[in-house]
Amino acid sequence: IGKAVDFETEGTHASIGADICRRYGVSEAVVHCIESHHHEVEQNSIEAIIVEAADAISGARPGARRESLDLYLKRIQSLEKIANSFKGVAESYAIQAGREIRIIVRPKEIDDLGTIQLSRDIARKIEEGMEYPGQIKVTVIREVRAEEVAK
Repeated sequence: IGKAVDFETEGTHASIGADICRRYGVSEAVVHCIESHHHEVEQNSIEAIIVEAADAISGARPGARRESLDLYLKRIQSLEKIANSFKGVAESYAIQAGREIRIIVRPKEIDDLGTIQLSRDIARKIEEGMEYPGQIKVTVIREVRAEEVAK
């Protein structure tokens, strides 16, 4: 609420939001959660602690903050660039907020055993060339289709 107010209003978003809510008759329990989620006021309820935790989780989402969005996009692009740098890769897609990359290979250039080696090689190159939280799953897909028409 406080973040949506004109930037010329003085105060933190927590205190501005609490003031607005008080002005419009929002319950004091809710106002307290708003004004205490950054410890500007001492927390005195479990709800206030939960709001603080929810605020932290929300702020940590990919893309939640402008600088985080830029880092997120760079990570996605880096993943795809690494995968596309290998011979035989037709396409690659970073998915699941960059926690997985799916690579589609040209079946005439890479055989079934080659997909196993390629997934290992790409995983190693990601480990060596990138910093990222947690793990990144590397999936290599090789698809061959055969069609015939029975008359």
